[in-house]
Amino acid sequence: MISKRVGITKSSIYYHYSTKEELIARTFDYIFRDHYFAVYFDTESVTKDNYVETLIRGGLKMLPSDDKEHRSTLRVLSEFMMLAERDEQFRAPLLKVQQDFATGFLNLLSKGAEWGLVEPEKIEVSSKILALLIDNLSRCKMMKMDLDYQIIWEETVNRIITRERT
Repeated sequence: MISKRVGITKSSIYYHYSTKEELIARTFDYIFRDHYFAVYFDTESVTKDNYVETLIRGGLKMLPSDDKEHRSTLRVLSEFMMLAERDEQFRAPLLKVQQDFATGFLNLLSKGAEWGLVEPEKIEVSSKILALLIDNLSRCKMMKMDLDYQIIWEETVNRIITRERT
């Protein structure tokens, strides 16, 4: 697939990458090089007044568009996931990305707790829920599952924001 897309022979690919696993690892690194929490969520300018909107907008910004590139990304991610099940070398980068989002959500929800918008005792579990949900929504969208992604994300965010917003 890659050799066809870039217009070179399969053997030329293997000249640069000794194994399929190395090619997948490098492709994963390239595709996900700019995939971290701060790219999607503007935590620097979040205020009590725009807090909910920041959470919702950031999550929706993470959801992939419906183009051919995202189908290719899904294929690479699927291959990478299968390798990660067997090999720590592939598991570590996935865990690093997931941890970045869990930590980002933890920090953002902590700000919400300071403003009385989030229950302090639920911050840790809620940050993990948001990280897992956005990851799975992104995969479902890449697989073209027919879901109302915006409603699902907004409803989850609104359930986490439990205190009176004034």
